[in-house]
Amino acid sequence: MDDQARDVGRRVRYWRQRRDIDRQRFADMVERSTSWVDKVEKGERSLLRLPMLERVAEVLSIAPEVLTDGPKARQAAGCIDAVEVQAIRSALGQYPSLSRSAGVKPPAMSRVARQLDYLGQAWISSNFTAVAHQLPVLIHEAQVLAATATGDVDVRGARRALVMSYRLASSMLLKFEANQVAWLAADRAMQIALPTDDNVALARATRSVARAMTSSGQESDAIAALVSMADRMRSEMTVGDRDQLPLFGMLFLAASIAAAKVDDHSTALMMHEEAEAVVVQLGPEHRSHYTVFGSANVAAHRLAALVRLREFGRALEHAATVDPAVVRALPPERRANYLLDMTSAHTGAGNYSDATVALTEAERLAPQEVRCRPLAHGLLRALLSNTSGALAGSVRTMALRAGVEA
Repeated sequence: MDDQARDVGRRVRYWRQRRDIDRQRFADMVERSTSWVDKVEKGERSLLRLPMLERVAEVLSIAPEVLTDGPKARQAAGCIDAVEVQAIRSALGQYPSLSRSAGVKPPAMSRVARQLDYLGQAWISSNFTAVAHQLPVLIHEAQVLAATATGDVDVRGARRALVMSYRLASSMLLKFEANQVAWLAADRAMQIALPTDDNVALARATRSVARAMTSSGQESDAIAALVSMADRMRSEMTVGDRDQLPLFGMLFLAASIAAAKVDDHSTALMMHEEAEAVVVQLGPEHRSHYTVFGSANVAAHRLAALVRLREFGRALEHAATVDPAVVRALPPERRANYLLDMTSAHTGAGNYSDATVALTEAERLAPQEVRCRPLAHGLLRALLSNTSGALAGSVRTMALRAGVEA
């Protein structure tokens, strides 16, 4: 068996399955038999003739070199792509309640909850390809559940699940700078939450909307929305309310980042101090409600705010006061973002060796954060321009894995 044919066949099978295309449908799409597909995927038949290679790549919505070039194949396989973003966009554009079909059984709340738990774990593990692949189905099922739920408790649970589905979509799309679609997801979350008078759903939706606003240059609007929601919750929470307190604290963290982006030092610090006060009330780290809130995440957000304020020296001074064990306790997604902010701080301060160490650790911990995100690609380009010798070699190797040209 030819090694190249085997590698190409394995990639064809991977992308066929990732696109949810069964063998018969795939065979029909490329105008070949299923036995031909089997032989290609097993490496028993070469797919190196250009017209057929291009045809297969077109059906799979990938570039031909993703099938033939090892580094490009690995980079593409480890990142979400335009097809998956479009699938999420399409899911956001569905309105199941407009066409309820008689006899169609809605999904069970337990099934939607399990899907949310699975994708929530994938998210905090920085496994974004898993999130992107499953999210359109989750959104659709959560939409149907919310449209068919009855009874106060069932309706509230279904709407919370749908808000969380939209929030997950918005957060991931913002990470990959698909800002317009992220805005749509955030707005859908808010439209579901507003009629509920449910602070848990409203706080989650407000954070999504505020982050979308911040990404679009509407930082003042974002801060106003977050503070308004915090004021609403402050008047309604009981002492030690462990359901709402973490969400309450996260509103202030989001506001601190929005303020930092417009160089509002005093508001960024004030919001940080509000979040610290919530940590004192809450006690130990809190990780329910898909919310990681506590001293570690508050410290990480302060670093992020100082970086956005371009106070790189102060950011590094702050990081020096943070217990490394506290950072290690964060889930991979949060810890990787802390390391990306450390990379930014060291780069801004001219500490390129330390920046490379931080970025290398971020890639080891959460490869998709570094190899796929535009933010990390920008950091790689900055380090490529400012390093030499062995250090530059390390950066070039990372850049190659990320598909960033030296």
